Amino acid sequence: MKACCFYESPVGMLGIAENGIAITDLFFGNTMPNPMWQLLNTPLLAQAINQLEAYFSGERTAFDLPLGAEGTEFQRSVWEALLRIPYGETRSYGQIAEAIGKLKAGRAVGMANHRNPIAIIIPCHRVIGSDGSLVGYGGGINVKTFLLQLERGVIERDKSILG
Repeated sequence: MKACCFYESPVGMLGIAENGIAITDLFFGNTMPNPMWQLLNTPLLAQAINQLEAYFSGERTAFDLPLGAEGTEFQRSVWEALLRIPYGETRSYGQIAEAIGKLKAGRAVGMANHRNPIAIIIPCHRVIGSDGSLVGYGGGINVKTFLLQLERGVIERDKSILG
C-alpha cells in the first residue's frame, strides 16, 4: 500500500507517493492515480515536500531522497541517466541514448522519459529535442519552461507559474 499526499507548488498541485521505503511517484494534479493508495502524510513525504520547497526557492539543486521508480530495466536505465544531468543543464534524447549505450534508442528514450513516475525529482524536464526545442512534458510545456528557467536563474525564485 502506498501513502500519498498533495503539495501546492509554484507549478500547481503535485501528488507525491511512497511505499514505506522510497518515493515512488510525483505527479501533476490532485487526483490519486490509484484508489488503493492511502491519503496520508508520512515523514518521508514531508521530507520530499521540504526538499521540493527548497528546490522551488532556489536553495536546493539536487534531491536527497530514496527513490523507488517502478519500470522496466531499460526505463530505469534512462531514469538513472536523467539523474546525472546537472542542475540547470539539458540533454537531448539522443544524448541520453548515448549515455546508456543505446545509440539508436532516441525514440525509446523519449517513451521512457514520458513514463517517468517521479517528475521533477527525476528531472525529465531537462530533456529537450535535438534542435533545442522544448518537446512534450507531462506537466505541460509551460511547466517545463518554468522549471528550466528556474534552474537557469532566469526567473525570480518566489514566482509561481500560476501568476
